[in-house]
Amino acid sequence: MNLIIKAPIMELAIYPREINMFNTIQNFMDSYYSLKMKYFASDLLDEGLTPKQISDAVIVAVRIASASGIDMHKHFMPMYSAIYHEIIKDCKLSHLGYGLVLMNANPNLSVVGNFQVSVLNEFLKEEN
Repeated sequence: MNLIIKAPIMELAIYPREINMFNTIQNFMDSYYSLKMKYFASDLLDEGLTPKQISDAVIVAVRIASASGIDMHKHFMPMYSAIYHEIIKDCKLSHLGYGLVLMNANPNLSVVGNFQVSVLNEFLKEEN
């Protein structure tokens, strides 16, 4: 008795003809940097910042990082997050990125003012 099994033929939906080594390396590096990014811009919602204040602070922080020659891929990674059953634009941040965002947020918020004072106190300790 011969048993014949017919399996469906599967076709690839997307097949890159060429592998772009730069994109492959860049994707690997982005994944590596992402592992070191422990913060989300949306974390600042818990500190009392509004989505608009966070967005404005991220924009300023990115401008500062760019003007300072900081490699953006190491500190800022745009992404989406789910909060309260909604999808929002978010940004994954390194420790430096988070600090830049917080430093450039609305100074009328106590968390921002306290952070700025603590950074300045640490800077002044190193001077003395």
